[in-house]
Amino acid sequence: MQLKINSVIKQCQKYLNTDLKDKLSQAQISVQLCGLALAFALVASAVIILFRLLLLGLNTFTQTQEWDFTGNFGDWRVLLPLLGAILIWIVAILGSKRYKRMGIAYVMHRMKLHYGKIPLQSAPGQFFQALFALATNFSVGREGPAIHLGAVSASVMAEKFKLPDNSVRIMCASGIAAGIAAIFNAPLAAVIFVFEVVLREYKVHYFFPIMLSAICGAVTSQLVFGNVHEYEQIGINHIPLSQYPILLVCGVTLGCIAALFNHTLLQVTDKGQQWPLIYRLLLAGGITTIIGVFLPQALGSGDLAITHAISDNPSLLLLIGLLVGKIVATIAAIGLGIPGGIIGPLFGIGALIGAILAVVSAFFFPSVTPYVGLYTIIGMTAMMGVCLSAPLAALVALLELTNNASIILPSMFVTIPAFLIAHQAFNTKSLFYRQMDIMGLDYKISSVKLGLQKKGVRAVMDKRFVIVKDNNELLLEVLKRAEGRSVLVQNNLGEMEMLQLELQIVDDMSTLTRHPIQGLADTSTLKEVYEVLSRERRGEVFIYQGSIDKVVGVISWAMLQKEINSGQI
Repeated sequence: MQLKINSVIKQCQKYLNTDLKDKLSQAQISVQLCGLALAFALVASAVIILFRLLLLGLNTFTQTQEWDFTGNFGDWRVLLPLLGAILIWIVAILGSKRYKRMGIAYVMHRMKLHYGKIPLQSAPGQFFQALFALATNFSVGREGPAIHLGAVSASVMAEKFKLPDNSVRIMCASGIAAGIAAIFNAPLAAVIFVFEVVLREYKVHYFFPIMLSAICGAVTSQLVFGNVHEYEQIGINHIPLSQYPILLVCGVTLGCIAALFNHTLLQVTDKGQQWPLIYRLLLAGGITTIIGVFLPQALGSGDLAITHAISDNPSLLLLIGLLVGKIVATIAAIGLGIPGGIIGPLFGIGALIGAILAVVSAFFFPSVTPYVGLYTIIGMTAMMGVCLSAPLAALVALLELTNNASIILPSMFVTIPAFLIAHQAFNTKSLFYRQMDIMGLDYKISSVKLGLQKKGVRAVMDKRFVIVKDNNELLLEVLKRAEGRSVLVQNNLGEMEMLQLELQIVDDMSTLTRHPIQGLADTSTLKEVYEVLSRERRGEVFIYQGSIDKVVGVISWAMLQKEINSGQI
């Protein structure tokens, strides 16, 4: 019995070390890839559900979601942002400075250049700082911590299992999708967001793991919180085609406001980078506190602003005041480094702009009055789509959050001119990529290297090789008997060298030569092989598993070139 158990264990280890890695190294869809993504998505979803439960408990205590609290210093909740700033600073100084980076821009940087590998040490800071920021009424969104924590959960698990780097990237993307779906109960929007904003490319073998992870996140959310669509209560009527010219004007207006918002936020972010953390946090807390004294509805992630925007007969002056307050509170929070997302505040700002445009339009065209709810949704879609350069993700997100398909055509009609005006006239780019530029986070990578990232070395390496000890008298004989296989020599220093016969042109004689070759772990991708061999555009690398003494394959420059020219990269 013991022998059978040992045999099963050895077979499992062999599968994990060879067969599974060989399968995952391919840039192909597989049951194993989907199964791992689903397993890691469960972990990511559990982390996000814990975050939501803790936030719900804190909000129940502070009752900040009730926007009727008195607007004076007699109510202790007004001072919550200042308390939150101090708590965030304490968490920041307790953590390591090495792992202070967090948020969506940081995750995108790691996805582009490091296969989505995010240090586990960055997770506690993101978890508690974002929790305090949201609980103390800063104008930040929940998707920021959801994306970071989802990415960390999945990528750390993938590294623990020593998966190939090309599949770690997929696992990280899947964790992000699970996090977004678990926080918003919007699985399709999560999938589109990952492809449109984070990856910025569509690959079939990425799609199924990411989609399964999003389903896992949404199902987990529904099991705990119910099948809730956050904006389903917004009254949306089907708008007639006769009012589309009005929507066109609204689209142009939204594009201009979105461009101005992006520009101002990035300017504040750039200036804030030069100040000490405590100054930035206290300034953000002070500004938020002052706004909360007069306009408490402008605080929070955006739900209070949306609730007021869709209320019966809202005052135009109050809507404008809330819009200004919401914009200032959001710029102060995000621009000065309060941890959290931007999508929630963009929804709040967009809803207020939409409501203002509806009220103004109804003054000239009374027939617009029944469609205030639709205008708020259109504003939310356009603001997210323009500011994040993600029009499709914005449309799908609002489609799922409202559970109403009648928003599709008018939202598309408004988002297109808004996007074109902002990007063509004002040179507005994705907020996340501009943030990475300001923070000095690189994200640019050549198309060749990007393609090579998708395939692991185990998918290409030649497993037919011979390793011999350093003995000059036997090397020639070994090379003759190798029958075309690569011959590696381990010299007296323990270094690997490649043995070759080179033809001398002068005297037409063959000479036995040997040159050192570099080793790469079997979790590497073809990108690392390219970086080593492209310096001289020739040579080989050996692939090892676990320790450098356990060689499992060889890849030559010719093999790499063949792979590049095959059209599969």
